[in-house]
Amino acid sequence: MGSTALYPMLPHHQKSLGRDWTTPWENLQRCCWNRHISSCMRWPGHYSRAPYPYFSSRHFSLNWKPPCLFESRTQFQSWNWRPDNLSQTSLIHLSSYIMNSEGDEPSSKRRKHQGTIKRHWEYMCNHNKEKTKILGEKNGDPVCDNSENKFDFSVMSYNILSQDLLEDNSHLYRHCRQPVLHWSFRFPNILKEIKHFDADVLCLQEVQEDHYGTEIRPSLESLGYHCEYKMRTGKKPDGCAICFKHSKFSLLSVNPVEFFRPNVPLLDRDNVGLVLLLQPKSPSAASPAICVANTHLLYNPRRGDIKLTQLAMLLAEISSVAHQKDGSFCPIVICGDFNSVPGSPLYSFIKEGKLNYEGLAIGKVSGQEQSSRGQRILSIPIWPPNLGISQNCVYEVQQVPKVEKTGSDLTQTQVDKTEVLVTDEKLSSNLQHHFSLSSVYSHYFPETGIPEVTTCHSRSAITVDYIFYSAEKEGVAGQQGAGVALVGGLKLLARLSLLTEQDLWTVNGLPNENNSSDHLPLLAKFRLDL
Repeated sequence: MGSTALYPMLPHHQKSLGRDWTTPWENLQRCCWNRHISSCMRWPGHYSRAPYPYFSSRHFSLNWKPPCLFESRTQFQSWNWRPDNLSQTSLIHLSSYIMNSEGDEPSSKRRKHQGTIKRHWEYMCNHNKEKTKILGEKNGDPVCDNSENKFDFSVMSYNILSQDLLEDNSHLYRHCRQPVLHWSFRFPNILKEIKHFDADVLCLQEVQEDHYGTEIRPSLESLGYHCEYKMRTGKKPDGCAICFKHSKFSLLSVNPVEFFRPNVPLLDRDNVGLVLLLQPKSPSAASPAICVANTHLLYNPRRGDIKLTQLAMLLAEISSVAHQKDGSFCPIVICGDFNSVPGSPLYSFIKEGKLNYEGLAIGKVSGQEQSSRGQRILSIPIWPPNLGISQNCVYEVQQVPKVEKTGSDLTQTQVDKTEVLVTDEKLSSNLQHHFSLSSVYSHYFPETGIPEVTTCHSRSAITVDYIFYSAEKEGVAGQQGAGVALVGGLKLLARLSLLTEQDLWTVNGLPNENNSSDHLPLLAKFRLDL
C-alpha cells in the first residue's frame, strides 16, 4: 500500500521507515498545523516517562523520534522542545500503527511480541514452602486434601471487565490492539482461565447482565457451578456474581446488598455486594458453614465517605449472616474490587478492625490520590443514624427479610432477632468491626520491595483487588494451653503469585492477547480444620 493511501491528509514526499513513514516538517506545518494538535503529551501510563513526546489529533498521531531519526541531525531535548527549533528540512516520524487510532500509545511502549504471563503457586505451609510450581506444568496447583478432620477449598476473585464499561472508558485501553478488546475475543479467554484454575468458589465483579444470562452463567453451570448474581441498581448493567461447585458446597442463604438508599443523600451510588452462606460437603457432620462475600466499591477517589459507608454496610450484612448462636462467627472470605490501595485507611480498617477517622480528608480514605488539597474532612459520624448501622458495623434495626435455603426451595424468613443489635452510641470518630481478617496477598515482593499489581491499564498499575479471610489465631509461644486455632479461622495454604507493573508491560499491559481483563485473577487455597 502506498504512503498516500495510508495518510491522505499529507502531500507527497513521504518516505518509508520500516512499517512507518516520514514527511518533511514544512508539509506537516502546511497541512496539519491549523488542526487541533495538542501540546507535547507524555504517555499517561504508570510509566511517567516517554522516550520522546508525541502529538495527537483527531485524525492522526505524530511520534517524535530521537535525534538519529531526524535527517538534519537537529539536536532535540524531549523536555524542552519547540516546533520552531526544527529546521524546515527536518523529517517527522509518523507511526503507521498510531496513525490508525486516536490518542493511542506511543509505538515505543507497544511491545513487538506477545508472550504469556508466568504465575506460580506460593505455598504458605511449612511442608510446602520450598515448592514452587509454574502454571502450565502438570499438577501445578496445590492438591486438595479432604478428610474427616479438615476441609480444603479454593477461591478466585476476578474483575472480568464489563464490555460496556470498557467501551465507555476506551481511553484506558489505548495501548491495546482493537481485536483483543472485543467481547467475542475476550470471553473465551476468561472462560479458559476459569477452567484452568478450577476454583471451588468464584467471586466475579463487573459481570454484565446480558452476557451473564446468555454466556457466563450457562458456561459456568456446564462446569459444575451454581451461580448467584446481583446487578447494580443504576443504569450500568453489570454486577457481582458468586459461583460455587455443587460438588463442594450446598447453598444455605443468599443475601444481596444494595448500597443505594433513596432516603440517605450520601448513598446515591449504585454499587452492590453479595453475601452467601455455604455448607461444605464434608464427611464430618460438625463442619461449620462458610460465609463468602463479594463486592465492587465505588471508584471515585474523592468520595472516601461513600466508600467507608458502603464497606460498613457490607460488614453489617456479613455480621448478620455469619453470626452463630454461640456468639462466634463462622469462617469468612471477603473478595472484591475495593478501589483502595494497600496501606490506605480503608484497607487498614479491614485488616485491623478499627479506624479513627477524625480529621481524615475524604480523598485520603482509599489512597488513590496523593494530594488532599481542597478536600473536605470526613464528618462525624460519616453516615446518618437512619441508615441503621452502628459505628461497630452491625445492624441497629430490623432488616428486610433474607433468603434462606429450606429443603429444596428458597423461602423468605425473617432475620433472627438475636442477630440484630441495638446500641445507643455517643458521637464517635472510631469505626470498628468484629472480624479478625487477613489479606491473602502481602502486596510487595519481599526480595525487592516492588509493589504487586492487580490491575494495569493506560492510566495506572496498582493493587485494588483483594481476598480477605478470617485467619486462625495461632497460640502464643510459651503459654500452656494456648489455642491452636480460633473457632471460624481459616488457614491459608497457597496463593497464586501476582506480578509487577514491569512484568505486565512485557506483554503490553492488560488486556492483551492472553489475558482479557484489565485485572488479574486472584486465587487462594484454604483449609478449614474441623
